[in-house]
Order: sequence, then structure tokens, then C-alpha cells
Amino acid sequence: MKNIRRGPIVLASSVLATMALAACGSSDSGGGSGDSIVIGTTDKVVAIDPAGSYDNGSLTVQTQVYQYLMQFPEGTTDLTPDAAEKCDFSGPKEYTCTLKDGLKFANGHALTASDVAFSFNRIVKINDPNGPASLLGNMDSVAAKDDKTVVFTLKAANDQTFPQILVTSAGPIVDEETYPADKVMSDEEAVKANGFSGPYTIAKYDKNQLAQFKANPDYDGALGKAKVKTITQKVYSDANNLKLDIQNGDIDVAYRSLTPTDVDSLKKAKGVKVHTGPGGELRYIVFNLKTMPGDDDDQKLAIRQAMASSLDRQEISDQVYKGTYTPAYSAVPQGQPGATEPFKDMYGEKPDKAKAEKYLSDAGVKTPVSLNIEYNTDHYGGASTEEYNAVKRQLEATGLFKVKLDSTEYDTYSEERVKDTYPIFQLGWYPDFPDPDNYLTPFFAPNNFLQSHYEDDAMTALLKKESTDSDKDSRLATIGEAQKMVAEQVPILPLLTGAQVGIGRDDIQGIEKTLDPSFKFRFTSLSKG
Repeated sequence: MKNIRRGPIVLASSVLATMALAACGSSDSGGGSGDSIVIGTTDKVVAIDPAGSYDNGSLTVQTQVYQYLMQFPEGTTDLTPDAAEKCDFSGPKEYTCTLKDGLKFANGHALTASDVAFSFNRIVKINDPNGPASLLGNMDSVAAKDDKTVVFTLKAANDQTFPQILVTSAGPIVDEETYPADKVMSDEEAVKANGFSGPYTIAKYDKNQLAQFKANPDYDGALGKAKVKTITQKVYSDANNLKLDIQNGDIDVAYRSLTPTDVDSLKKAKGVKVHTGPGGELRYIVFNLKTMPGDDDDQKLAIRQAMASSLDRQEISDQVYKGTYTPAYSAVPQGQPGATEPFKDMYGEKPDKAKAEKYLSDAGVKTPVSLNIEYNTDHYGGASTEEYNAVKRQLEATGLFKVKLDSTEYDTYSEERVKDTYPIFQLGWYPDFPDPDNYLTPFFAPNNFLQSHYEDDAMTALLKKESTDSDKDSRLATIGEAQKMVAEQVPILPLLTGAQVGIGRDDIQGIEKTLDPSFKFRFTSLSKG
């Protein structure tokens, strides 16, 4: 579900600058005192309300301020109780969680099983196009048995992934006394309602400019107590300014997303440390199957296959990303269990004009094919422009395509892409949990988050089979079949996969602990001094 970006700082007014200084304090060695840390990011928040967001920027905020039934503590992918005392299958289609005693939201309201059931039910009911409802496709119902017991009834038995869904964008527990059941709450309303129960609450907030987080003394969950009382997050619209501020000590931590050139430069800079963690990020092109070029489905498929035969991922990796991203030849990146490389097998590693031309001619597609490709300027990293200029050059070098590139800032981008505005567009993905299913079901199941009009009964059957198969070898074989089908149909075109990167001043500890395979950035891991 998640992403990257780049970024003049969005904080332009003197009022906000004063607010930032007041929030952060001062220090000779960084943006905050020992009791405060300043984090810089280019990741924007779509919505604090879990029902209205399914992106990395929003999830980072949600991880800090909401409790989940289960969580991944730092350094592990083992599910650990958070608000729950325990969770387990009580039947093949029944998953039961018992809550801890004395849970409450920061506004004083009790946190009960009724709030839990409300939280999951409203995500499905609201079904916001930018929300995580697709993750709950196997949830038939959820209900509070009593104040401490919540029971999930599943559509398919033996769901191997459902426990991990509880830790995703679909998992935050909200206060049913303050959150509306039928619409997404605005960020300003969410902050005012203070229905937070995670390790931090939000004390000050200016959307996609500055947020000040305060340690929640009542939190006693899987992420551990906050080591730092105040964390201020500043959102940048230009990664160059993010790089300068971490290098100059004006902020303490830079997390998502600096350009590969900036990361390489910071490795040699004094006073900072560059930390890397396990990868899993996927960069890819999405096709809107309704509005993309082509007179019929056969022509549209031929165009997608011809594009797949015309790209040189290694060249993009080397020239644009300096090797910080590597070629991706599957919907499931290398390193994940069961990952294969069917795009390499079917379309090759290097552009093959003859193969691409045959796909088009066999389907009666006239060339050059006009392609309108939309990409994002502030969410998927500072090198996105270079990346898509390289894609354009490679496609046009075959003589088979004429490419028009357009770019849009993410606030607009996230809204327009689900309105059939873009026929072909860029997306990026960080997994919700460390399992290959998370690169398949959210993309290709019915009601998938891509909103690309892709739905295939055979694919749906494969996804259901792998997600309920308790035999490891059999399950991985099915995951291989699904990857092959994606390569045959090309609803997406995988490009690159990359590692997690976080940069901190020398006096910051804990960044390396949170860059783990669970893909959770935890403020509770950070300390200073």
C-alpha cells in the first residue's frame, strides 16, 4: 500500500516557522533538544482517518497515534498483541481477539470491543476509493461479543493472511463516539477529537506542513513507551531542501524520500549517518483498462505487452537511481517468498523491437501508438521525473510509441487517478505486511486499490487458493501461478524495487531498529543524546 517522493520546504510562512521553532526547541547538534526530535519527510498525508487513506505518509502518522489489535514491534515480523491481550482462530472461519483491561482513548473515552468492531465495519461501509477496504475482502462480518471480546467471521476458511491484516492500514482502532460511521473525518476534526490511543497523540497540526506529536503516557502496547516527549514532523515539497536541512543539522532525521544522488552525497557528509533496511518497495506503471489506448481488449493487451518488451530496467536503475533500486520483473519483488521473474522470461531484460512490433501488428494496432503517462512530482521520490523521462526515451526509441508525459502533485494525483482521469500512471508500493500475498491481493482482487478496472475470475480463484492454503510449498506454487498470470495480462508493469533509507544526525539512535521487514516507521524507536 505505500510510497515515496521528493521535495522548497512547504513551510513558507513566518507563522509556521515560528510554530516549528517553538515546538522543537533548539540544539547545537540538531533540530530538537534531548526531549524533542524533528523529522523531515516528503511523504504527504491523504487522511489521518484510516477509512480514507491507504498510503505510506498516512500510515506513518497512524502508526504513532492509533492502537491496533496486533502490532510488529521493532526488529521482528512476529505478530504481538497491542490493544489485544490475545488473538487467535476460534474456528476455521472465526478469529477472536480479547482486549486488555483499562484501555482508553486520549480524550478519556473507554476503548472497548465495540470500538474495534466499529472501526473495521466503517472502513468497509465507507469504502473510500483512497481507503483500505480492499484489505478486508475476506472479512464477512465483525462484532463485539462483550466489552472485551471481538469476533471476526471470515468468508474463506484458514485465511493465512488475516491476522497480519490487523497490522495494516485497515487496522487502526478509532473512537466510535467521535468518528462518523458513514464518512471520512477530516484531519482537523480527527486532531480535535483526540481519539488516539497509540504511543503518541497530535498536539499541533497543519496538514502536510507540520505536525507535533506528544508522548501518550497511557499507552502500554507492543511498540513500547516513547523515549522522546515531543516529535515534530515537517513536510517538504522539495527533497533538495530536505537534504540540506539534515546535512546542516536543522532537523534530526530525514525519512522518505531523498534522491539517490543526495543519499550518496550524505554518506560522505560529516555529522550524519545513512541507515538502510530491507527492501520491498515496488515502483510500477498502472494501466486503466477502460481508458488506455486500444480499440478493444486485444489491442489494449497488445499495447501493454509491447511496452513490456520495450523497457530497459537496468539502465533506469544504473543511470537514474545509481543502483539504489534494482530491476523488478514481477508483481512480487525478489526477496519475498515465492518470488519469480516472469516479465523477464516473457519480455526479456533488454528492449526487443521485433517482439514489440509483432504484438502490435498481430492485434492490428497502428503505430506509433500515442501514450499519455501521468506521474507524480512530490510523492514517489525526487528522481521520478528522470525515471519517466527514461521510460519515454526507451519507448520512443522503438519507433512504435509517441509518449506524452504529465505530472501532478500528490494531493490532486491521489484523487484524480481513481476517477479514470489517467489512462496510464505511476504508482509505488510498500507492503502492508511481509508476505507475498500483499503484492497480489490488494492489486488484483475484486475491488482492488488500483481502481484500474482489472478483475479476473481465474486470478480471484488463485488468490483465494493461496491465501487459505496452509501447505507452504503448495501455497508458493500458487503464488508463482499468479505472478505468471500478471505477466501474461500486464495490468501493471513492474519497473524497480528498492531498500528503505533513513538518515539521522550522529546523536540520533534507533533508526536502524525501525527499518525492518515489517515496513513500519516507529517514533518509539528513536532517541537522542
